[in-house]
Amino acid sequence: MCRVVDLQQAVLAKNDACAHRLRAGLAARGTIVINLLSSPGSGKTALLEQELVVARRRGVPVAALTADLATENDAVRLARSGVPVKQVLTDGLCHLEAGMLGGHLDGWLPDDTRLLFVENVGNLVCPASYDLGESLRVALASVTEGEDKPLKYPTAFGLANLVVVTKTDIAGAVDFDEAAFRRHVEQVNPGVEVLLTSARNGTGSGALLERALAVADGAPVHSPVMTRQHQDHHHDDDRGRTHVHDHAHDPQRDHQHASAPAPAPQQRP
Repeated sequence: MCRVVDLQQAVLAKNDACAHRLRAGLAARGTIVINLLSSPGSGKTALLEQELVVARRRGVPVAALTADLATENDAVRLARSGVPVKQVLTDGLCHLEAGMLGGHLDGWLPDDTRLLFVENVGNLVCPASYDLGESLRVALASVTEGEDKPLKYPTAFGLANLVVVTKTDIAGAVDFDEAAFRRHVEQVNPGVEVLLTSARNGTGSGALLERALAVADGAPVHSPVMTRQHQDHHHDDDRGRTHVHDHAHDPQRDHQHASAPAPAPQQRP
């Protein structure tokens, strides 16, 4: 058992180091990463396509990288926006890692990119444990998934800097209880903002883009309580204290990286 835990720590520590280097390198060129996490079928791709179209219309230099186990369907859809898009096929791996992301950016990401949207593999378990060097982590859930989604996946929603609800145009048809959803989000991540969106009728169109641009301009980012708790546990470990610790959460111990790990990207005209 100890060997398994040690191996987990080693893998996650390596990812942490890669994420810090990637974040610093991108920040130096004025680029930030927005990491989008959700279940399959949440409407993540439709929402992202809408935001990319808005960005292109406004003249904001953005790019998108989308990850899937198989097919390039999402990349084809996102490319309709007219912005640079790249598909990553993980060949069965259920999440992206910082090293993988960095390798795919080399020689592809345009120099003037201000925002890089990363559509992670559709999965609310594995991706939650891996820092990708993002400055904004977004957890999405559709109204069809149930109000208790944040309680079922507390790490994914508990470590998010922003929560987005999709497909709100059919909320009435599926009896979605918005108040209950907000209570459950607040339970795992007090104070985090919840955005309501619909790619079909345009509700919330451009809101995610605005939040990302604000972060790029140096605005403070919500710091989840769960992140601070993990940081405290990490400091206790450094002092040699013994306690039960969930190592799967370690990559997030420095997840307040929107303002801490590197200077804020310079504003561009």
